[in-house]
Amino acid sequence: MLRFVISRSTPPQHIAIIGAGMAGATCAHTLAQAGAVVSMFDKSRGPGGRLATRRLTWLDANGQARTASVDHGAPGFAVRSAAFAQWLQQAPAAGTVHPWTPRLAPGSRPRDEAGPLWLPGPEMPALCRALVQGLPARWSCSVDGLQQGPLGWQLSADGVGLPGRFDAVVLAAPPAQAAPLLAEHRRDWAQRASLALMQPCWTLMGVAERSPSDEALWDLGRPDVGPLAWVMRHDARPQRSAAAADSHWVVHAQAGWSRRHLEQPAPWVQAELQAALDGWLGRTVTWRHAVVHRWRYAMPVATGMAPSEPCWWDSARGLGVCGDALGGGGVEAAWQSAQALASAVLASCPTRLTPSPVAHHPAQP
Repeated sequence: MLRFVISRSTPPQHIAIIGAGMAGATCAHTLAQAGAVVSMFDKSRGPGGRLATRRLTWLDANGQARTASVDHGAPGFAVRSAAFAQWLQQAPAAGTVHPWTPRLAPGSRPRDEAGPLWLPGPEMPALCRALVQGLPARWSCSVDGLQQGPLGWQLSADGVGLPGRFDAVVLAAPPAQAAPLLAEHRRDWAQRASLALMQPCWTLMGVAERSPSDEALWDLGRPDVGPLAWVMRHDARPQRSAAAADSHWVVHAQAGWSRRHLEQPAPWVQAELQAALDGWLGRTVTWRHAVVHRWRYAMPVATGMAPSEPCWWDSARGLGVCGDALGGGGVEAAWQSAQALASAVLASCPTRLTPSPVAHHPAQP
């Protein structure tokens, strides 16, 4: 695998990357390894995007504080290409992902992909965290403006300019969030982004009393009727566990049901999904603690056609877009889009880049 090494005869490019999910983290890592100076911005408290794990906290019946962690975003990802499989075996990704071949519940719809699901561990953001380790980042920062001037790009949040000037900006956010940032600079891209529909998803997660039926020989349910799309026994997943008397559940609703009830209050959604789970299991789950999360932009709408472009890059402006919506949906699509954009950025970089045939393996985090 070729690695690009930047010549220090000219100053390195300073690149802002908005979004620290799989696409943003991959693009940031690739550019940084080539010698670019990368700064990351994300509205969340850390990297991962939809590769997400929620830490639950509550008081038990005795008033004691309890905690648990559950993966409430992407259930995992398939590996389709040899290139992605090889990349996952190299640092810093090596050792952060683990295969899971879940046993399907009786009567479930088959999974869309053959082979195992792959999960970062011990929690879902681990892969993105390894990719961006050591890179400067502003977390809990919702970028709402881009201005380009003689000194380069400036970002703003809450209408206030952020420190720093950048030679290029990469948007690795859901299309609906990228569109308003693009409007002033590439109206055609903004229009295309606004038309790139994403499916929503309501997710129920929590800790329940363990029932003898929880020992059933299945890990994953795919109901074929009703509002539920995925039912996961979370503690059956690699490197996940629960206290001896507990079961951890993660339940994803169908996209259509989520869309119809997108603006419903969280308590209503929680009650509906809990009732649906009881009905599907054929028993009442006794919850110790449960919450719901609304993923407004969970997955691109399937069109049945491959995207015409894996990324967008305007070398004259120093503006780029990547993400799974441009790659067809999913973690590998996000990776492919990010790699394509990083290659385009490096190809147009004014500094001299020297390809080296030696693969670079930075230290593990």
